[in-house]
Amino acid sequence: MKILLTIDDTDNLTSAGTGELCQMIAASIEEKGWGTCSGVTRHQLFVHEDIPYTSHNSSMCFRATIHKDHFESIIAFASNFLKTESAEGSDPGLCIINEETLAAPQKLMEFGEKAKKQVLTKADAYGLAKELGIHLSEHGGTGDGVIGALAGTGLRLTGNDGRFKGNFQIPVTYPSTRIQDLLNHPKVDRVETLQGQTLPVDTIVSLSNKVKTVLLNHESVLLLFQDPEDHRWKNCTKQLLKGF
Repeated sequence: MKILLTIDDTDNLTSAGTGELCQMIAASIEEKGWGTCSGVTRHQLFVHEDIPYTSHNSSMCFRATIHKDHFESIIAFASNFLKTESAEGSDPGLCIINEETLAAPQKLMEFGEKAKKQVLTKADAYGLAKELGIHLSEHGGTGDGVIGALAGTGLRLTGNDGRFKGNFQIPVTYPSTRIQDLLNHPKVDRVETLQGQTLPVDTIVSLSNKVKTVLLNHESVLLLFQDPEDHRWKNCTKQLLKGF
């Protein structure tokens, strides 16, 4: 079975970030032989004075392929992990769905889109989770992280929201490489421009040291932009990817 696991509001300004804890949960699932996990994606939510958050108000999510017998074990493990590893003063929330049995997935995706534009409540989150049969739980503090956890799950489910956590390097002999070389990397499914254009595979790209991909059409996509000064194709900076 395929599941999505999302956590939110687990950190404070001096602790390990929510993304790091999410990666640790994913690594533990694989170490225990419960399943295989995808990369963690970061999902930006609404920034508003009525919403408490540590720095950027984002939740973290990954997909896992597991045997159904391990589903309850994963819920128990992740719940206990958040109770013991979340930072002091945080309000951690956990959401786990079985994608294959999820009732009315469109409602969950709509909740995620709303959470990018407006203030939602715990009552909103728990009401939808109960309606759709979703595991949603809080593990400390006010538990307000359940809102972002549910929203992040909905956004990941759309397949068109979020940046994959972390940067990676693509080994090249020269400062420039071809798009075909980028496509050969295991973390890159597709390469296109910010405008959605597909370039010839022999197009030369100048890479910075930090390569990051985004989630588009359920794939890990490396986005390029053309530098207005030297007209070279380059991988997008973090600033250019802020909209994802």
